[in-house]
Amino acid sequence: MVLLPVVLLSYLLGGLPVGFLVAKYVKGIDLRELGSKNIGATNVGRVIGWKYGIPVLCIDALKGALPVLLAGYIDSPYSLISTQILLGTVAILGHTYTPFLSFRGGKGVATALGVYLTLIPFVTLCAVAIFFVVYKVSGFVSLGSILGTLSMPLWYFGMHQFLPNVEYSPILLSVLVATFFLITFTHRENIKRMLYGKELRAVNNAN
Repeated sequence: MVLLPVVLLSYLLGGLPVGFLVAKYVKGIDLRELGSKNIGATNVGRVIGWKYGIPVLCIDALKGALPVLLAGYIDSPYSLISTQILLGTVAILGHTYTPFLSFRGGKGVATALGVYLTLIPFVTLCAVAIFFVVYKVSGFVSLGSILGTLSMPLWYFGMHQFLPNVEYSPILLSVLVATFFLITFTHRENIKRMLYGKELRAVNNAN
């Protein structure tokens, strides 16, 4: 019974549309009508500037980290790692399908970053390195996000194979794979634009 309210809280926390609120408060604009029409940090940076985009990225990541940290302080019928995975996954889904904007949210990358930096920091930092390499070469945040997320279950499984003393959870591996499919799905329009040479780059168009 204690777990259910925390699951709901994690979903609502993940669902807070920070980028949308910042753009509305700072510029009086609706991010869903500008740039990539997404409410995430990349579109915030693209439309109103990275001095707002970076804080939005950090807050969106914090929305994922807090439920994972909270898992250690609640009475759960599941193991700690299972509870952390549950609450973190719910937060990612909240960000992606926010109840505050008719279930039209962000891509889930920043909140997933917060979840996995808390759960598996080394693997996540390796994935972040992949992201930056891909972004530097291609100029596309979307492609970096997809390939960085794809690398996470590979890094995690590889660590288990070559460093058997490292804590390993088959459930977490499955969730990492599921997260890759979710992130790829939320980037489906970006993939189409890349195929047709129309994908937006993460430039700052703000004055």
